[in-house]
Formats: sequence, C-alpha cells, structure tokens
Amino acid sequence: MSFTKIFKKKKINLSILKKILLEKGFTIKKKKEFFHFDNFKSFYYTFIFSIVLILFSFFLPFSLNLKKDLIVAKTTVENNSKKNFQKVLEGKPIKKNKNEKIDDGLDIKNLFEDIFSFEQVPTDTVRLSASTIKQLFKETNYNLDEVRKKGIVKPIKLSLLPGEMKKIESTKKKKNLFIQIVLPLIIEENNRIKLDRKKLFAILNRSNNTNAEKKWLNLKFKQYGVLKKDLSTLKVRMDEVPISLAIAQAAKETGWGTSRFAIEGNALFGQWTWSGDGIKPAGIDTDNVTHKVMKFKVLKASVRAYQRNLNTHGSYRKFRSARAEMRDNNEELDSLILADYLDKYAATGKEYTVIIKKIIEQNSLKDFDKVKLLPSSIQLKNLI
Repeated sequence: MSFTKIFKKKKINLSILKKILLEKGFTIKKKKEFFHFDNFKSFYYTFIFSIVLILFSFFLPFSLNLKKDLIVAKTTVENNSKKNFQKVLEGKPIKKNKNEKIDDGLDIKNLFEDIFSFEQVPTDTVRLSASTIKQLFKETNYNLDEVRKKGIVKPIKLSLLPGEMKKIESTKKKKNLFIQIVLPLIIEENNRIKLDRKKLFAILNRSNNTNAEKKWLNLKFKQYGVLKKDLSTLKVRMDEVPISLAIAQAAKETGWGTSRFAIEGNALFGQWTWSGDGIKPAGIDTDNVTHKVMKFKVLKASVRAYQRNLNTHGSYRKFRSARAEMRDNNEELDSLILADYLDKYAATGKEYTVIIKKIIEQNSLKDFDKVKLLPSSIQLKNLI
C-alpha cells in the first residue's frame, strides 16, 4: 500500500506515521533541542533584570534632580521668609511682589477711635492764664535755653492754651510760650509711638506670641488703618514725626497759638472734617462751605490726630516713604527734607512747604529734635 493511499484512507497521527516508517526500515532519530525552556529561563530572567537595571539607572538622576529642586525651592522660600523677618527687625526695606504695595490702602473704620475716646474722659481742666503758665514754668525752671543746653524737657503737659495768647505783645515771648506748651505734648506722642515700635519688634522676634500680643497687634492694625494685617505697612506707618516739623506746622496753622480754632477747639494743626463736631471757618460764605475744622477736648488729642493723619492718609504716602528710607539708611529724621513731601497738607502746595521750612530755620526748631522728656515711667526712662 502506498503512502498516498494510506493518507487518503484515514487521518494519520504522528505515532502511526512513526510505526509505518519503522516497518519500512526507516530509522527515526529525535532531533536534539537547541533551546530547552529550562535553559532559556535563566537567560530570560537575566535579560529582564538587565532592562530594569538600565531603566532604573537612566531615570535615577532625573529623580534625584527633581527631589533636589523641590528641596531647594522649599529652602529658598523659608530663607526668604527668614530674611524678610530679619529685615523687619533691623528696620530694612522688604521687597514685595510686583503686584503688592507697601503702605497701600486705608481702613478708616477704627482709625480715630482712640482719639475720640478723649471726648469720653471726664475732665475738670481749667484754662490757665498766660501769666499763671509763665509763673509755673519759672518755678519749675522750664525754659527753652535750658532745654537747648541740656536736651531735657520737664513733663509739664497742659490741656488748654491760654485765652490771651493774642495779647502777648512780644513776638519772641509769644513764640517761646507756645513752644513750651506744645513741646512736651509732641514728645509724649513720639514716645508713645517709640514704645509701640519697640513692642512690635519684640513680638516679631518671638516664635510664639500670646493672645494678648495678638490682640495688641490687631488693635494697631485698626489704629493705623492697615489692610490684610500687613506688618510691612504697619512698620512704615507706626513712626514718629520730627519734633521741629510738628512745632512748625502747629505754629503755622494756629498763628503761634492765637487762632480761634486753637483757643476754642484745641485744634493745633487745622485738620478738616466733613462730619461730626467741628468749628466753621469764619469770614467766608459758610453756605458754600462743607467742611469744618476738627475740634478736640484737649491739646493732646489734637497732637495724636495730627500724627495719625500724617501716618495714614494717602496724601502723605511719599512723606512716609521718605521717612522709611531715612530709617533704612540709619539716618536721623530730617524735618527740612521731609517738609518737602507735605505739599498736599495745604491748598498752597509747595508754597506751604517753603513756609514750614522757613519757620523751622528762623526759629532754630531743629534744636528740639533730639530732646527728651523727663520720664514719668520706667518704660519712658529706658527711652532716654
């Protein structure tokens, strides 16, 4: 029987075919396997492991660089924060993002709350005559020559100006009396601000603050109209006004204490108000006048309102910026330079600043810029 017939007759599997071939005398040898699975298995695992190792070696540097970048970025943020914090403590300027501004915006809600509180304090203040005040100063050895010589001011703080300032014929005596009255009040307000700044830096220097300190900070944010609790803005606004500049402005606004606003309303700096209690300007058409001159219960309140005005109002932002720059450069506050930034204080603009500087120079008011008030407390004693 031929192979062809056998194949056509039925299906043949490998075992039948092998049997037939053996019967016909064929020798069948098993072909040796070149790759046995068991032998190939070790090669397979070795190959896979090598691929994994190569890929790991390839991506490892990228992973390390990414981790390094993240750590450096984090460290940079922390270091910048630390540097900014240190700058605040050292009185140095802080560079903000281009979209952020220092000393920008004003919340007026609680701006004068502490000043208005003076109106609620009962007082039995009696207006002393000019002669009585002069005698008081004489008995306490309080005179401007001694102040210029020793740099110390007696803490004699009067609440009201004498009613007869206009009657003092000698211009020199009138000026001296006015300076003697307002000088302790201006220094006292500057001292209050100095203590506040000292407390601010002490709070910033602690890692943890008490609830009382946080409450105090929130109060100062309100008093200085600071938005978003910005410490940089608070630091710029919470600062002194040079004594000579304050005296000169008070002298200009009151005619050395002779104006009706000063006598009737203790208004030393001619600040305007469009609401509330005030004094209407005389000698002009009052029907067309919408503003009044602010009046105060005591002179001290007027000084504080003046300082708060310069330290917060948008019109004096350049004044505060120039003052902050002087602080950054460890310079003394120069009233003659800072006066140039008060052109918006009066309608006369630059002419007003020229007059203020003349008053400072002609009356040697810069002599008082470094004088100290005799301490009435341990805190004030530490400032001297």
